[in-house]
Amino acid sequence: MRDLVEIGMGRTARRAYDLDDVEIVPSRRTRSSAVVSTAWQIDAYRFELPLVTHPTDAIVSPGTAVAVGEAGGLGVLNAEGLWARHANVEDAMFRLVRAAEDTDDPTAVVRVLQELHSAPIRLDLITEAIKTIRESGVTVAARVSPQHAAELTPDLIAAGVEILVVQGTIVSAEHVRRDAEPLDLKDFIGRLDVPVIAGGVGDYRTAMHLMRTGAAGVIVGHGYAPGVTSTDRVLGIGVPMATAIIDAAAARRDYLDETGGRYVHVLADGGMSVSGDIAKAIACGADAVMLGAPLAASSDAPGQGLYWTAAAAHPSLPRSRVAPGPDYAVDLKTLLFGPSSDAEGVVNLFGALRRAMAKTGYSDLKEFQRVGLTVRR
Repeated sequence: MRDLVEIGMGRTARRAYDLDDVEIVPSRRTRSSAVVSTAWQIDAYRFELPLVTHPTDAIVSPGTAVAVGEAGGLGVLNAEGLWARHANVEDAMFRLVRAAEDTDDPTAVVRVLQELHSAPIRLDLITEAIKTIRESGVTVAARVSPQHAAELTPDLIAAGVEILVVQGTIVSAEHVRRDAEPLDLKDFIGRLDVPVIAGGVGDYRTAMHLMRTGAAGVIVGHGYAPGVTSTDRVLGIGVPMATAIIDAAAARRDYLDETGGRYVHVLADGGMSVSGDIAKAIACGADAVMLGAPLAASSDAPGQGLYWTAAAAHPSLPRSRVAPGPDYAVDLKTLLFGPSSDAEGVVNLFGALRRAMAKTGYSDLKEFQRVGLTVRR
């Protein structure tokens, strides 16, 4: 039964829970982390880590996409970001870093980012960036917004994109525009030969609608990071992640029954800052996590200590700040796999996931999705 509370006469609201509100319950069995698998597969593509990068220029360059792929995850390049608009992205990043150092006004840095994104998207630049990733041998993924998906996708696939991510703050099965035909995701996906991951969503119904479009994966959340993402303040829209993931997982189960066996992956995006959050997201039902801010701690991150989401560059209504990243820096391999001398869960992110799975007795991710949970309050 839904947990409803009365918030005024004749108006009820559902009680929802964030990852901080839940804890994983140990089972009667433990096992060695050496026999735990964190592998998952979407369509024909297998990954050893349930890691997909949030598609922001702050953490994903062609080079870091390759490094993430070689580590076992999936790096997603923003096909509408700086690598698609500027031949010399290092100069653009330098402008951002200098603006952040020269002023305490966070809006000044956002204005620089908006200006940088006012440059047109150049097919030659994004093609070259995709080529760099493709030639490394890792899986090539790129993100487009619903507004530009139809016009950009054919060129992206021609350039070598193998997994397409259609991501916005909120994504529906049909994106309506005044000045153009709506993007019908079902028709759009049906005409493609590559798997599509779409989102974000925050509820059962929208997740089910996206699954019915033929999407191979559904993104839950909008990349929330404390002090960075401002969607809740700007739009009044929030996604309590534990409840949102569990609801999407329920849609996945029902859609599996509805179709007689078609499995759609759930990717959790936002609300995760430490390794325990990653474990809880998987425990709630996510097949993989889409990390943003935690990866800004990598010394390889192109943002050079700054972090923002793609929503920061919106020309009239930005929904993300350009904020300082973590006050420590480690190489990507150490960040993901350790070793770590930090006891706060910010380094060795996926080594900790393996340990959480081992401590609760589960050998793979799908088993771990059945682990017991408790609520703090």
